[in-house]
Amino acid sequence: MNRPLHGLYLVTPDWDDTHRLIAVSRQALQGGARILQYRHKTADARLRREQATALQQLCRDYPCLFIINDHVELCAELDADGIHVGGTDLRVDEVRQRVGPGKIVGASCYGDLQLARSAQQHGASYVAFGGFYPSRIKKYPVTTPFDIVTQAKKEIALPCAVIGGMTVDNSKPLITSGADMVAAISSVYLADHPQQAAREFCQLFGTI
Repeated sequence: MNRPLHGLYLVTPDWDDTHRLIAVSRQALQGGARILQYRHKTADARLRREQATALQQLCRDYPCLFIINDHVELCAELDADGIHVGGTDLRVDEVRQRVGPGKIVGASCYGDLQLARSAQQHGASYVAFGGFYPSRIKKYPVTTPFDIVTQAKKEIALPCAVIGGMTVDNSKPLITSGADMVAAISSVYLADHPQQAAREFCQLFGTI
């Protein structure tokens, strides 16, 4: 689990079709994605466990970290590589205490640098900012300032992810500003050729 937090960071859409989810995720991993977060806000416990188990096995077939969104118990049960929490979920320090020092803990910080400072203080492994652009998947106010990445790199000693309507083209200035990871959902999962879409993101980071 000592692989770097760097490059394309896949986040799954709310698909109930597990076969489709795994098939497209596999193509993205073949394209070079090295981090995958399982996020399904409307799944019941049975479907969530089924999909998380299948995705974890897929990630183990590749050099890909497997992160679970929100569900600490599922993270512990599957021994996933880590967990990601949002601003309205459990506190970072509580999550860190529950999963232990060896797991990745990511924190959504939206457009708030103070949230990133607090996340670092309480044991986060990385911080995520956004949304920067309108998304086809998630609905949120597009209010994150572009210079937050530059500011964060000056004072936050953690890898930084950016999320929200990310495409290969519009993520370039954020990578130039210091973003370590670009989180993508629709730009990969809804692409005509997911493997190629993932590859193009990875080429921005030189990870393939």
